[in-house]
Amino acid sequence: MGPYTLEKLNELKEWFDTHELPIDLQLDKSTYIPDLKDTVLALLDQAFVCYSNPKMQGGIVLLEKIKIHLDKT
Repeated sequence: MGPYTLEKLNELKEWFDTHELPIDLQLDKSTYIPDLKDTVLALLDQAFVCYSNPKMQGGIVLLEKIKIHLDKT
């Protein structure tokens, strides 16, 4: 994970654009996402605004965790 460039962020967006997402997701023991598609869209919007600011990259980290989890299933 990281550092985040616009190119890496575009690759991450492309991955989400080309994969079928489940309706919801239990990401880990304490993270449940009831509307995964809307959540991913909101996180991507935030990521494109904040990718160059290391203090604001939590959304990108979460997107990568979601991708890793979905790749395993």
